[in-house]
Amino acid sequence: MIEFLFSQYKNYPTYEIVLEITAVLFGLLSVWYAKKNNIFVFPTGLINTSIYVFLLWKWSLLGDMMINAYYFAMSVYGWYHWTRKKGDVAEFPIATTTLQEKKTAIYLFVATIIFVVVVYLFFNKFTSWMSYLDTFITGIFFVGMWLMAKRKIENWIFWIVGDIISIPLYFAKGYTFTSLQYLIFTIIAIYGYLEWKKILNNYNQKY
Repeated sequence: MIEFLFSQYKNYPTYEIVLEITAVLFGLLSVWYAKKNNIFVFPTGLINTSIYVFLLWKWSLLGDMMINAYYFAMSVYGWYHWTRKKGDVAEFPIATTTLQEKKTAIYLFVATIIFVVVVYLFFNKFTSWMSYLDTFITGIFFVGMWLMAKRKIENWIFWIVGDIISIPLYFAKGYTFTSLQYLIFTIIAIYGYLEWKKILNNYNQKY
């Protein structure tokens, strides 16, 4: 079983394995803090994404690399957005998406798909079924991260869908640690949605 799961790491440089494990640990911390509606979701996420940008560039996984570069930028924006307050109350608490935000999410998804397709075609990276699936997941995660930064509860739905698809995808790519990370992400994301739903209901009852 161990051989089946981790045999692909035999030819990896040790520093890449260490970096991947480090990124996974900070990724798990980031999702856990997101579940708890805690601002530390962003600094831990910045460490996770910066490591993955480097590793995915090394592994020539352009779609995944762009996802993480975008995560990095949105983590900076989200960190600022979450800290804004009116007095002692958060200016942007957990909320549901508005109709306009839903329209923006659709535009963002479509624009992301188009952009990634252009990049993949330019670099001639549509060489397997994984490339097409990677393109679709990129769109899902771009919308999920945007909604997370804006503190919208629907972000969890996008994370759950994207995480479930990513589990077999990363395993097929040969990155077992990252595949296991997405398995844990899925579980935390489900609990994250339930916890945010409870917080949102309590907030609505107060106001």
